[in-house]
Amino acid sequence: MKDLISGLNKVFESRIRLGIMSILIVNDSFDFNNLKDALNVTDGNLASHLKALEENGIIRTKKQFIGRKPNTSYFITAKGDLAFKEHLNALELLIKSQ
Repeated sequence: MKDLISGLNKVFESRIRLGIMSILIVNDSFDFNNLKDALNVTDGNLASHLKALEENGIIRTKKQFIGRKPNTSYFITAKGDLAFKEHLNALELLIKSQ
């Protein structure tokens, strides 16, 4: 029997990372506070997941000031786009195989 989970990407195992990627895949960018609100997570929890995605080249950040306030936005990289779509395809295959 074929290994049904071999196409799943370990980077996306966390529900928070799935949430981050699901938001970013349909938006050009999203800032930290809006991600935090949308996912209902703490600053530290979100920051650790964003860091892991960034270290894997899945997302990139843009830091800027809006007025006098710092703002960090997140974007999916080409590598991240491909990896997430492959992960979703693997999930779809897994579901359809049952």
